[in-house]
Order: sequence, then C-alpha cells, then structure tokens
Amino acid sequence: MKRNPTWLLAGGPGSSRKHLVELLARALSDSGQDSPSVAYLGSASEDDPGFFKRMADLLQAAGAGAVTLAPTVGKRVRIETTETLLKSADVIFVSGGDVEAGMAVLANHDLIAFLLGLHAAGKAFIGLSAGSIMLAKGWVRWRDHQDDSTAELFPCLGIAPVYCDTHAEADDWEELHALMKLLPAGQTGYGIPSPSALRTIPGKPVDCVGPGIVTFTRSPG
Repeated sequence: MKRNPTWLLAGGPGSSRKHLVELLARALSDSGQDSPSVAYLGSASEDDPGFFKRMADLLQAAGAGAVTLAPTVGKRVRIETTETLLKSADVIFVSGGDVEAGMAVLANHDLIAFLLGLHAAGKAFIGLSAGSIMLAKGWVRWRDHQDDSTAELFPCLGIAPVYCDTHAEADDWEELHALMKLLPAGQTGYGIPSPSALRTIPGKPVDCVGPGIVTFTRSPG
C-alpha cells in the first residue's frame, strides 16, 4: 500500500503567513489530490474554535478544499462520527497546543490505533508545532518541573519515524536536549526552527525543508 509523506511543520512566531502557506501548499500537494479535503484534529488545543478558524483559513489559502473539524473534546463528541471524518478526508492535519494533553485525548478515545491504521493505508498527515511532535515517536515530560531527574519519555504516534522539537531555537532546544538524554545511543533528534519543516517517508531518508534545521545525536554515555 502506498505511504504518503508526513509533513512536520514548526510554525511559531518566526513563521510568516506567506511562508507557512507556501509550506502547507507543498505538504497538501503530496496527497496527490487537487483541492484535498482536510480533517482537522485539534486534540492538543482542546478543539479551540479560534485556532481552528485560523488554521482552516491558512489551509484553504494553501489550496485545500473543505477543512472539517474532527472533534475529540467535549461531552457531545461522537467518536464514530470523528472516525468517519478522519477516514473520508484526503489529509489529516494535527494542530498545535499541548503534546501530552493531545496524546491523552487520543488515547482516551482509542484513536491511536485507528490513526496508525489510516497511515498504514496511505493517508497523508500534516502536523504543526505540537502536532508535529505528536506525529513523531515520543516526547519528554517531568513529574516535577523543578527537578530535572524526574524527566521521562512518553510515546507519541510514531507516524513520522523521528524525534523532534519545533520553534524552540530561542532557548537552544532545551527540551529536545532533555529528550535526547533519555534515548539510547545513536538516536537522532531534529530541531525544526520556525520557517522550516521535515518531510518523512518510512524507509527513506528524512527530507529537511527550509533553513536552520539542526540535528542532535545521542552519544554513548
């Protein structure tokens, strides 16, 4: 089965509307569809309506057709309806927000295996900011934010076979460094600055799109 590329966009304050639209246009074109329909997955931002409206506008400016919220938050959510929206869309867009909270919502609704199945069937995925990290292999959290020794790794979707952080160039990728310390030797992490993106296809080298992407490799010890 064909596997469409997965795009991990940084977004962030250093990304202009024009440049973000250009990156989204490239990502949407990888779906192989003219005016592809997009299912918007906003679990990391609690389906925030303002964020959805802004991103739907950007996606349509980049060439998307209908952009539909696939709801995951709220008492009236019907996951069967959400699954239908995700399955029928040409592209699934994963929004920014809070990585850990977003993954918890997906797990609570048993959507992780469902999304992995869509990816295996060839569905195109695009992430932005925290959504990009959710599409990657894992992220870091702290049981006590005042104690670095409490840092721990937790799994994300793994649709993009990488570890990454987004638009954290101003703090020299502090959280990505913490993540790398939890990984086995030889693992690589990508820092994606605001104007840039990663494009991944399973079994092929990672494609760095845009300037300033940095890589870190976990060394023994």
